[in-house]
Amino acid sequence: MDVEQLCRDSGAVDIIVAGNLQDAESVSLPYDAAIIDVMLGGEPTLDFARGLQANGIPFVFASGYDRQDEIFASFPGITLVSKPYSGIDLVDAIASSLGLPGSASR
Repeated sequence: MDVEQLCRDSGAVDIIVAGNLQDAESVSLPYDAAIIDVMLGGEPTLDFARGLQANGIPFVFASGYDRQDEIFASFPGITLVSKPYSGIDLVDAIASSLGLPGSASR
């Protein structure tokens, strides 16, 4: 699934794709929201996610990571969209993180 195109098709304008943790950390704040894989380029992103949380940036995890209990314990209230996921599931999750209505409300 091309997540970048999915976001554009759903109304996102300025999209930054990071292929590794170093690229993700180099992006300047602020931005509206983030979609994070639990492992990015073989590195865990949990500290990066904590930084987003500390800065009040809404985010969701979209991952095939199989230790979901760790995510739920570390990030209560943050949505984890498990791979494989549908585009609408991901769009609804990020909309919800932003306080926007999901696809069922459109």
